[in-house]
Amino acid sequence: MPLGRSVLLAAFGVLAGALAPRGVAAAQDTAAVAPPGPTVVAAGPGADSVLVVDRVVAVVGNRPVLASQVDEELFSRQAQGVQLPTEPDRLQALRRQVVSSIVDEELLVQQAARDTAIQVTDQEIADGVEQQVRKVRGNFSSEVDYQNELKKAGFQTPEEYRRWLTDQQRRAALQNRLIDGLRGAGKLKPVAPTEQEMRKFFDEQKAALGTRPATISFRQIVVTPKATAAAKARARAQADSIVLALRGGADFATAARRFSQDPGSRDQGGSLNWFRRGVMVPEFERVAFALKPGVISDPVESPFGYHIIQVERTQPAEVQARHILLTPAIDSANLAGARALAVSLSERLQQGASFDSLQRVHHDPSGGERQAQNVPADKLPEAYTKATAGADSGAVVPLFTLKGTGDREQFVVLQVTGRRSEGEIRYEDVQDRIRQQLGQELAIRRYIDQLRKSTYVEIRT
Repeated sequence: MPLGRSVLLAAFGVLAGALAPRGVAAAQDTAAVAPPGPTVVAAGPGADSVLVVDRVVAVVGNRPVLASQVDEELFSRQAQGVQLPTEPDRLQALRRQVVSSIVDEELLVQQAARDTAIQVTDQEIADGVEQQVRKVRGNFSSEVDYQNELKKAGFQTPEEYRRWLTDQQRRAALQNRLIDGLRGAGKLKPVAPTEQEMRKFFDEQKAALGTRPATISFRQIVVTPKATAAAKARARAQADSIVLALRGGADFATAARRFSQDPGSRDQGGSLNWFRRGVMVPEFERVAFALKPGVISDPVESPFGYHIIQVERTQPAEVQARHILLTPAIDSANLAGARALAVSLSERLQQGASFDSLQRVHHDPSGGERQAQNVPADKLPEAYTKATAGADSGAVVPLFTLKGTGDREQFVVLQVTGRRSEGEIRYEDVQDRIRQQLGQELAIRRYIDQLRKSTYVEIRT
């Protein structure tokens, strides 16, 4: 029971090929999307010219839904390779479905606009639009080709395209924030789909699923070298001194570029952008979601080291933050000790020791999950691909290393727990994912149905 026009809006995108075509005026030769079309009236007494008046196909609250919006959606689907029906009855049914989806979207946008806790800033929208424009522009070798393609899509100028993109980006952001906020507040709990609904969904999507890739399942113990108490004390002292400087007015981004040992955020001034609960390690998350914007945290210890956190902005279910990470120094003796432990664990497993028991004691969660199920073999990181090559189910593979925080070595003890060859995707392969996705969609559907009952909605098609 998918919601048609992607009400979930997990990510906003406008690329369809090179550009998402915009409206019926952009492709007058495509008769398939012409009916019912806009209303045409005479522009003057002489009737030598005409004026095209967009037709209202629905009203949500006090906002109209126009026929051109339906055309935009249909053209967008065509650009993505979807074949539209040519029979008038089927095409009209599709248009009614699209109208209903646009109404759902508008209900969410209006509800988000009424929620004073939801904030979407002009700057974040501008940043998103700029990134998308650069991505689209990069598909063309010249500015002339770019502008020609824009015109084919119905945009007379790049500025007009930016204005349209800005509106779409803002609407998507409002819907995302509303849904995320409801989930975070426990007001949008998944609805358990029936087996019949799940089977129907699978049958409808089966053709698009393709074949199942070859997969591998495994469990692992990641051993990380442990810093000495003296090394940890030095890192903590440095973190304390940086906190004092920041609270005295030093620039956080500048300090992050100078001191942080997190290669993923250091060059961005420590920026972690927006993140939700469950993404960061618990020690970090507890502090980040409790801080007020602008406040500098005390040093926070996690498996990665010591973090200094500054929250920039907050939403009900997510925060935007920066951090500076200081990792205690690891010497050769620490490294040798970790390697020796990993070798010992591997030998004990091959002699029949309990994997679960050793994993509970020795696995470092900063090195990854304890186990992985049915991972596509061609999506494995290179180190895992090399280590597991040719290993059958049950085999403990030779010890291998990963690069951890600050390029430090971590030692991986891994046992293959299953392999599956490439083949046709079965219902059982995707059953859990279908249950999760449908559960979320059904929850949103129920919420939208409540909004329909409390909002004036008129469908005119």
